Amino acid sequence: MSEFKSWAPEVQVEGTKWSRNALRFATKEEAEANARDLMMRWFTVRDSQASPATEPVNYQYIDGVLIPVE
Repeated sequence: MSEFKSWAPEVQVEGTKWSRNALRFATKEEAEANARDLMMRWFTVRDSQASPATEPVNYQYIDGVLIPVE
């Protein structure tokens, strides 16, 4: 079984289908905030959430700003 390493922002765009991008955050709160931001910019999004992911953290989300993690 894969080990949890990060949080992925997800948006619901078609029925019950959840979609995610390549952004991964260290905290659930960062991922949720980023997903809510994405939801406000897209017209077809029905809901947003954060889900555990196995990929390493690659971004921070601070005060609405994406900051790459080296």
